[in-house]
Amino acid sequence: MTRDRSANHQRALDARQPDLTVLMDAVTKTHNISAIIRAADAVGIQQVHTTSTAELVRRSHMGQGGAKHWVAVTTHRSTRAALSALRADGWRLLAAYGGEKSRDYRDVDYTQKMAIMVGGEHIGLSDAARAEADEHIAIPMHGHGSALTVSVVVGIILFEAERQRRAAGLYDQSRMTPEERARTLFEWSYPDIAERYRTQGKPYPELTADGMIAANPLIDISTVSDQE
Repeated sequence: MTRDRSANHQRALDARQPDLTVLMDAVTKTHNISAIIRAADAVGIQQVHTTSTAELVRRSHMGQGGAKHWVAVTTHRSTRAALSALRADGWRLLAAYGGEKSRDYRDVDYTQKMAIMVGGEHIGLSDAARAEADEHIAIPMHGHGSALTVSVVVGIILFEAERQRRAAGLYDQSRMTPEERARTLFEWSYPDIAERYRTQGKPYPELTADGMIAANPLIDISTVSDQE
């Protein structure tokens, strides 16, 4: 781990948006899952949700490059389970769906605690997700086509959310708890070492201000190469 790389990690953490997420409801194509996770990382999302299988998510990670390290993916056993978990955690649910109740995606306040729900490539957003949503939104289209690729939809909506949040000052300082920020910085900076500590059930060692390990009783850190 170099000091420059640690500084990049810390800048990214300071822009993280813990109250913005995406639910991929039965999105099945790995390239779409990968693209959605990359878009989530680009706007500072720390965690996304999916009802796809863990194996599908694992395969999609292979095409994500570095983004697979920065965005956590929570897999739910069903749409109902995902909706229940999000509701229990206080998320407002926004359905990206071109129905009669849908309004322009730019007319929504994305500075709230918001989960953007998108559906699979073949069947779209499930009836359960549409019924549970607090609001329905759609992207206006003026050509012959009637739909966009799901990953494109997510990218468009997320960058509108980023625009509103930036204007509201939500990127001006870290919004993570100090404990969550320190934990995530260690896992980003030293993923293999973090795995050793988790396996042994031990807390992570402290980092210095420039991101170096202050003291590591488990291994000789002088032998550890830089890692992403």
